[in-house]
Amino acid sequence: MDIVDEIARAQREVSGGTRQTVLVRRTYDAEITDVWAACTEPERLRRWFLPVSGDLRVGGTYQIEGNAGGEILRCEPPELFTVTWLFGENPGFSEVEVRLSADGDGTLFELRHTAEMPTDMWSKYGPGATGVGWDLTLLGLSLHLLDGDSAMPDEATFHQTDEGRRFITASSHAWGAAHLAAGTPPDQVAAAVANTTAFYAPE
Repeated sequence: MDIVDEIARAQREVSGGTRQTVLVRRTYDAEITDVWAACTEPERLRRWFLPVSGDLRVGGTYQIEGNAGGEILRCEPPELFTVTWLFGENPGFSEVEVRLSADGDGTLFELRHTAEMPTDMWSKYGPGATGVGWDLTLLGLSLHLLDGDSAMPDEATFHQTDEGRRFITASSHAWGAAHLAAGTPPDQVAAAVANTTAFYAPE
């Protein structure tokens, strides 16, 4: 498949205020139990995302290797889980909710990330700061559901490939469109898209 087509398969929404929310929604051609297992079972997560460890139950904590960690707040198989999503030494409020629902022969996947982002960071990058990262993650999930042995692209080198740069640029512009639809002035959106693209795909 042309992985850049994956960008067009998703819908994106942005909302702001004291906390900013990015929402990505798309349908996978897989049964809900398969998508749920891919998103919650450690042995499958390490195949398309990253190794996950911890006390993986409601009230327990988790840690993604080299990435975020937090507390498991809700888990309602096979439809919903909510976790705190904490990264860095002094993280503010950050919470991720994944919701699944049957959609014909497939599964509607919705990921909502709500966080208190520093004003200067939101002004500079907008929703693409987290949105592009989630698009890259969901690309890994897409590849895994198509072929269980496929892995998430290596973020350290993906931006150096033509395909990777096209994917990142398309993702950044898609989040820019969602930012614009949320009422952000066009000049601010254009600057945020340029900054986000340069961050994820530096020359």
